[in-house]
Amino acid sequence: MTITLKVSENTREKMVEYFQDKKRMKTPPYAVFQADEADTVVTLYESGKVVFQGISADIDAAMWKEMEQSLNPTKKVEMSNSEQKEKKEKKEIFIDPKIYYSSSIGSDEVGTGDYFGPMVVTAAFVPQEEIPFLEQLGVKDSKKLTDTMIMDIVPELIKKIPYHSIVLSNKEYNERYSDDINMNKIKAIMHNKALGVMVKKYPTHDYIVVDEFAKPGVYFHYLKGLPNVVREITFLTKGEDKNLAVACASLISRYIFIGEFDKLGESLGVFLPKGASHEVDQMGVKIVERYGFDKLKECTKLNFKNTEKIRSLVKEK
Repeated sequence: MTITLKVSENTREKMVEYFQDKKRMKTPPYAVFQADEADTVVTLYESGKVVFQGISADIDAAMWKEMEQSLNPTKKVEMSNSEQKEKKEKKEIFIDPKIYYSSSIGSDEVGTGDYFGPMVVTAAFVPQEEIPFLEQLGVKDSKKLTDTMIMDIVPELIKKIPYHSIVLSNKEYNERYSDDINMNKIKAIMHNKALGVMVKKYPTHDYIVVDEFAKPGVYFHYLKGLPNVVREITFLTKGEDKNLAVACASLISRYIFIGEFDKLGESLGVFLPKGASHEVDQMGVKIVERYGFDKLKECTKLNFKNTEKIRSLVKEK
């Protein structure tokens, strides 16, 4: 069981004091501490998020929820339970067996929510006969796979599953992005290009499936005027749960993204945080101080709000 609780500064101070003698030697990235409380592992992050994992996670989380309510009676408590969330998601997701058990080409992308690092779009072809192999490998539950697991699984995956990936660097992204070309249009163009390659190579597919990030009409509007537009697409929300070609595309994209992200960090001489959090802003400030503001054009997506936050933080110093 995993429960997440958001706590205020005064509750954080109480937690630091309480877990002083229960802390583990090693602390995960961006965590204040990680500690053992009987059958529960408690991790407090710098953002104020606390993660309780283990058999008695609900009991320990309830205790600190009460503390948060007591210290901050006018504030709404933010708490989520992974088991409840999974049950809710399972109820909402309908998997069409015709699409799931077909030979299909699917596409998905990663990197669109990360300030640092490239955008990666992959289209993969999954023949019907490879579905049992993918399920055994764990691809069916791709959302449950950590980055570490993905780095282990994908090398095995790509031995049997053909794919085509497109990597758009931060520099290329910033050159393309404008008032007329937003991120979704860039994504649509990348999806169409990757799908075009795979459709030509594997014409025997039953379905072409795209993890829906825009309504079909909007998606095709983004591609207006382009040659060789791939059509007859099935757009699915939560596509990686409903079609293994999309799931494979998602995992392969993530695998490539992680590699490119790590290379970018190494080239800058820093450990880059993923996402677009306050920690990302702080890292942006360090990069500007070390290399100058223009360096952000090469390693970030400048249209994110982080850019203005970094600019403000640099001015304050």
